Amino acid sequence: MKIGFISLPLTGHLNPMTALARKLQSRKHEVVFIGVPDAELIVRAANLDFVPFGEEEYPVGSVAKEYAALAMLHGEDVVKYSAHKIHPKRCQVALEQLPEKLLETGVEALVIDTIYFFVELVPMSMGMPYVHIWNVLHIDGSGATPPCFFSWPHETTPKARARNVEGLKQIGSHYGPIMAVAQSYAERKGLQLDWTNRIATVSKLAVITQTPKEFDFPGAPWPVQFHYAGPFQDDTAREPIPFPWEKLTGEPLIYASMGTLVNGLDQVFRTILDAVRAIPESQLVLSVGNNLNIADLGLIPSNAIVLNRVPQIEVLKRAALCITHAGVNTTLESLSEGVPMVAIPIGFDQPGIAARIAYHGVGEFTEVEELTQERLSELIQKVLKNPGYRDKARYFQKVIAETRGLDLAADVIEQAFSKNRSADNTEKHARLPALDRVSSN
Repeated sequence: MKIGFISLPLTGHLNPMTALARKLQSRKHEVVFIGVPDAELIVRAANLDFVPFGEEEYPVGSVAKEYAALAMLHGEDVVKYSAHKIHPKRCQVALEQLPEKLLETGVEALVIDTIYFFVELVPMSMGMPYVHIWNVLHIDGSGATPPCFFSWPHETTPKARARNVEGLKQIGSHYGPIMAVAQSYAERKGLQLDWTNRIATVSKLAVITQTPKEFDFPGAPWPVQFHYAGPFQDDTAREPIPFPWEKLTGEPLIYASMGTLVNGLDQVFRTILDAVRAIPESQLVLSVGNNLNIADLGLIPSNAIVLNRVPQIEVLKRAALCITHAGVNTTLESLSEGVPMVAIPIGFDQPGIAARIAYHGVGEFTEVEELTQERLSELIQKVLKNPGYRDKARYFQKVIAETRGLDLAADVIEQAFSKNRSADNTEKHARLPALDRVSSN
């Protein structure tokens, strides 16, 4: 089967999606990535075929420029900015140009990044099967658990559920511009959809999250096609990143990263440096991404290595603690290596992941508005000195190893597309007698 992959052109989305694509390719499926030009480098590094679209609207380098302002925001402003300034155009270009690319490539089925909003309208209009992938933390739209945009604790009282529902409405109010693009396209294509139904366009075949069930809050009423998996990790497919391994001293290693997207708040990085400066018996490896100039961070402590990019999984294998923005990939990669965390969530799904880190006892978190050197040092020492955090992280390390998220996700996708193909064949055969009767009269 020829399977197409469509992902946001961001490292945190492309890494898990290319890992999943490689897994399906290893099972003898033909795989092709379809995306804007900035996605090509990562896709090609994973030895996957790539077909571009949106070359005029999104020339190479445009994604970094598009997200530059976002890097300086936090909280709900991150969601509002992306929903108004980024996603409407991205959705419009995809809806206009993907149909032709799908026909050109001969793709038979699609694996879609859920956060590439409403791309599924294209396969819906073409009668093509598709499944959805939650690379980020999935959203519980029922209100049974807190929306991932907030770091609220999980509670089951009526008051808490009402709070959750209001939170969903609050976040949903920002997505009007994207909805307008989607509804216009659906109307032109004659798609009859109930837009009051929040899952009207969600795949009926399979929805897969790379978050393990054990790491979620309990009690969300998921539909039958929803599947928990585990991290989609395949570090052999990533672009090699050099690192000065000879500079590691053997002291307890703290790895810190604020991700690659909303990571432009330089004061957060200065606070991390100050906090670890106060713990001289440790060593820090700090990854600052491409939105900051390292020279702007001031004096670097003697027990710190600061780089723009770091081979994250390899460093985590040596780490005693991870300071993280609570992005889903860094969190799951930390757990895969049995590393406890101190989280500083900035935006998007990070508050919800931070809340789960605390709920499951694999670390602690602090809101970015409350971040101080003293508070961060306190949390670092608390997690490092209490073996319970490491023990819980190692429990999840075992869960992740046994679950084999990539294999599980590939199994679900194969079964979903196979079942769809069987259903199509059954439907065709069921129509044959009627057609025969018409032709014989």
